[in-house]
Amino acid sequence: MEYRFLLDLAIILLSTKLLGLATKRMHMPQVVGALLAGLLLGPAVLGVLEETAFVQSVAEIGVIVLMFCAGLETDVQELKKCGKAAFVIAVLGVLVPLAGGFLVGWVFNRPGRIDSDASCSLFLQNMFIGVVLTATSVSITVETLKELGKLQSKSGNAILGAAIIDDVLGIIALTIITSAADSSVKMSTILIKILLFFVFSGVAGFAFFKFYDWWSRRTRLLHRHAIVAFVFCLLMAYCAEEFFGVADITGAYIAGVIISMTQTTQYLSSRFDTLSYLMLSPVFFASIGLKVNLPAMTPSIVLFAVVLVVIAVITKVIGCGFGAKLCGYRTCTCVQIGVGMVSRGEVALIVASQGMRVGLIGANFLGPVVIVVIVTTIVTPILQKIVYNNSPKPEIVHNGLSDNYQELREIRDRAN
Repeated sequence: MEYRFLLDLAIILLSTKLLGLATKRMHMPQVVGALLAGLLLGPAVLGVLEETAFVQSVAEIGVIVLMFCAGLETDVQELKKCGKAAFVIAVLGVLVPLAGGFLVGWVFNRPGRIDSDASCSLFLQNMFIGVVLTATSVSITVETLKELGKLQSKSGNAILGAAIIDDVLGIIALTIITSAADSSVKMSTILIKILLFFVFSGVAGFAFFKFYDWWSRRTRLLHRHAIVAFVFCLLMAYCAEEFFGVADITGAYIAGVIISMTQTTQYLSSRFDTLSYLMLSPVFFASIGLKVNLPAMTPSIVLFAVVLVVIAVITKVIGCGFGAKLCGYRTCTCVQIGVGMVSRGEVALIVASQGMRVGLIGANFLGPVVIVVIVTTIVTPILQKIVYNNSPKPEIVHNGLSDNYQELREIRDRAN
């Protein structure tokens, strides 16, 4: 039996902790250290670790638990209030990066500047570059907001709501562009599946809530609640991905939101926070860095990568921030929301891999996409801390979790 995975896990946990403490001393969120650990130890720099099947599986569970915890700490009433705003933020947060990415592709993706080996037309290739920029990896933002104690602020709720809608819009955009490039993909089928997923979530959520409320009144063994809640989380994540083509983290988040309306939320939040912090989250964030393996790039490709990074950051901040402004948010809150949606993370890598499969993006353009993922993933928590620390204190939404979560943060800080 191969025991290498034990050594890999030990190296990941130790390195993410040490670099997390180092970044904390530099007044940056510890998640930055975890990301750098994966980058430094991965094939892009030292080559000590590689992304094995074990790391991939643990990382996937890690992001599922992270989003489940975010759902547990979501105020449903506040989420309802910001529902319209979240939709506007998400729509502009997709359209503006889509246009920006297309423009960058139109400038660079042409013979004589950067040659592409993609099989689709230049128009579809450039549109796909825009689609890659529409992606949002809210997991990085969630961890940073939790670390800063801002997850229950108005901006935090708006970011979470917009991120869920952004995920659906991103799937639709990806479906449209891949349908144009691959006749085997039927857009109508995918759109129907997305609609059915939300119908399924409503029915399954209502049934589980009634069962869980009835069952929880009849048992006092709280550890059983954690098991039942985790099973529901995993089932929702599985059904979302397997049957409806929606990201598994969306199903996990919805499961957390449903359970957040029960009486055992504080206990479950503390248990899953420990599980995530102990192993799952460090492996997930390190795995992002392990994905990086940059090819040799010409000066033109390097320039394209720099421009793409700048456009990726600016378009999300402007699109989401302007959407928030249209909905009446204060300027400082608009900036917080815009910055919170910047990270592309693993979502952009997944989108890019789908594009390569159907000939929508050439190999020369994959390196710049990876650079966008790295830079936006690392700068997002840094920018978040800057905008929150230099803005008026946001209004915190009290849903019965804030005092408990503050206690958890104080325990974690002492442990650090």
